Amino acid sequence: MLFCITANYTPKGLNAMRENPNTDRKAAFEKLVSAAEGKVVGFYFTAAEGPGALTIFEADPIAAAAITGTVASSDAVHDVKMMRLWTNEEAKVVRAKRAQLHTAYKAPGQ
Repeated sequence: MLFCITANYTPKGLNAMRENPNTDRKAAFEKLVSAAEGKVVGFYFTAAEGPGALTIFEADPIAAAAITGTVASSDAVHDVKMMRLWTNEEAKVVRAKRAQLHTAYKAPGQ
């Protein structure tokens, strides 16, 4: 399964990277994901809500939650968010299942 983590760096994390501008955050994340038997698909830096990062990786759901918890507890990032990503093929299966289940649910007041 594919997952995405987004996070913004804390002042502590930014200062550490200033002190060591050659630090390889992608390599550090790849080591963590690899230890969880996952695979990094992409690693990007962002600036939308402050300096941050966006990662896409493949892992089982338990490993993805553990990876996210490890990153979030590092004090180097905050506003950590993890989401499951769906391929186009998976989304088609979900839409077909929704169409199948549609008549089985009644909204409040109906």
